[in-house]
Amino acid sequence: MNTILRKSILGIAGLTVAGGLAAGPLNHDSTPTRDAAVTTTQAAAKLDTATLIPHGVQGTQSHIDLNDEQTANVKAIIAATKKAGMDERAAVVSIATALQESKLENLGHLGDRNDHDSQGLFQQRPSSGWGTVEQITDPEYSTTAFLKGLKQVDGWRDMPLTKAAQTVQVSAYPDHYAQWEQQAADLVAQHWNS
Repeated sequence: MNTILRKSILGIAGLTVAGGLAAGPLNHDSTPTRDAAVTTTQAAAKLDTATLIPHGVQGTQSHIDLNDEQTANVKAIIAATKKAGMDERAAVVSIATALQESKLENLGHLGDRNDHDSQGLFQQRPSSGWGTVEQITDPEYSTTAFLKGLKQVDGWRDMPLTKAAQTVQVSAYPDHYAQWEQQAADLVAQHWNS
């Protein structure tokens, strides 16, 4: 398929997704204004699939519905990514990682149900040097710590998401990050310019 045709198809698909997001169940007003729909569509159109998912998704994708707290954590991750001077792809990797680690819930210590002393959105461990409990349960701090680790991964932009995330996180389940790439990309497309 030639590049122009592929970009046209992806652009139309992006507009369709953005239009669905603007008019979908997340919007409590059943009759969105034309300006709101156009703004959402234009913002999503600026973030194309090649930027957000340059390597394509790997494996079966998972999806969860987010509550207000989880959505606020998505926005906090995006804000911290921008503050760190990193791009949309870094936000996709960060959100996919947090989806796998905590389902975007800022978890405190869970006692015996917890993996060691892991806490926060990224399940970072004070005993492994990620910071204090107060720090790693702060969404901005924990995202910044994750991004600092990501910056140190040579060639992270050229890696599949799961490999980049695993290099930072050193998880017992390294392939599990991949299942969240599409939802993470959708969330970045929806909230990056909001």
